[in-house]
Amino acid sequence: MKPSMFEQLRRVFGGLRGWVDTTPNRALEQAYEAILKIKAIEDEHFEGQTINPEIKGYSANVYNYFRREISQQLRLARVRLREFRTSQTFLKLSAPQSFGFEQGRSPQNGKALTGDELILEKLRFIDATLARYQIVPPFASGSRALVPVEHSPASLAPSSKGKVRDAGDRTDNRAEPDEDEARQGGTRQNSFVPRSILGTFDRLRRDLDPEAEQEVVKSFRVSRAQTALAARFVLILVIVPLLTHHLSKAFVVGPAVDYFRSAPEEVEIFINNEMEEKAFQEIQRARERLEFKILSHQLEPLTEAEMRERMEIEAATVYSNFERRGSDAIKNIFADLLAVMAFSVILVTSRREVAILKSFMDEVVYGLSDSAKAFIIILFTDMFVGFHSPHGWEVLLEGVARHFGLPESRSFIFLFIATFPVILDTVFKYWIFRYLNRISPSAVATYRNMNE
Repeated sequence: MKPSMFEQLRRVFGGLRGWVDTTPNRALEQAYEAILKIKAIEDEHFEGQTINPEIKGYSANVYNYFRREISQQLRLARVRLREFRTSQTFLKLSAPQSFGFEQGRSPQNGKALTGDELILEKLRFIDATLARYQIVPPFASGSRALVPVEHSPASLAPSSKGKVRDAGDRTDNRAEPDEDEARQGGTRQNSFVPRSILGTFDRLRRDLDPEAEQEVVKSFRVSRAQTALAARFVLILVIVPLLTHHLSKAFVVGPAVDYFRSAPEEVEIFINNEMEEKAFQEIQRARERLEFKILSHQLEPLTEAEMRERMEIEAATVYSNFERRGSDAIKNIFADLLAVMAFSVILVTSRREVAILKSFMDEVVYGLSDSAKAFIIILFTDMFVGFHSPHGWEVLLEGVARHFGLPESRSFIFLFIATFPVILDTVFKYWIFRYLNRISPSAVATYRNMNE
């Protein structure tokens, strides 16, 4: 029984290792195939050029169909290319041939290439295609593109002389100049003419610009791509660690812990004293429950041997339950570590997506009204540092202790509740005084009025 379990684990780890070793090769090939499909669409329908409805006069529906196909292949290529880079970092291998790449011929001219040359040839071809479908959005800092979108006639048009804000700003002129300056890091300059008048003339100039519509369309497409990518990245940050936790607990950590805890040597089922006390209390309650049923004539009187037999059954049930709880606590520790590692790898290898998410969150937060900002601040402060927050912290700490099999020390919980919310409240107040008061004074005034 034991050797078969060990052999099964070894086969599982061996298959997983083989799959990981071939991941770079598989990811690069899939990215290259996606780019080849884009190239085929360009050669067949757009004379080998970047998709453009004016090349052959395609209708809007036909062009949208091709654009969706190109977008799908671009997303697939970027995901597989990211998987290629991540697998290289994970394996910590320097020689590309160790990934399983062999010699071959160039897809472009049929020239014989080594493994290194073939990889570089495919990467150059992929990067050249991705570069043709990438623009620098208005909210990008410097010249680095944060959100890749495909070219279109509107996005290829020359930009206007003035800076164009997104489509929502053209209809919503309630944004405060101080907030925009603080967001962009600009310094406030004195002027003899009121800023509102200058802003009105600037808006009229942008509205009368013949290229304003194209700029608005381009900005809207960039904003839409930013929103989609940010939402997708948030889902990845949530789903990947959860899947890593559950899958590792079910197929890797779980079988290993069960194997070692089911060894012939005696294993301690109670990993802390509180679990032992709870087990004794359950056995005592089971005995009292049985005696109550006998006294209330729900059961016939039992002899000493029958009573002992009943209690042995209850003790075996309690034993199995607490043994499972102890194993689950140990599994949770290792599974959570793997989930944290997966989360960290995503953050380290997705710096561009992190920058996009940060830019998106800034746009959402600064786009809220003053009353909405004050409402969110009051909600979070009352939830974490308010009058009723100690009960929530107590439940949270007890749940964390049970999750990791730690003793539920009441002294530690009360000490944590007496110190951490106070520190958090001080940080909130300092942030409001130091930063929010400078960025949005009206939001701070609304917050104070709502708190009174």
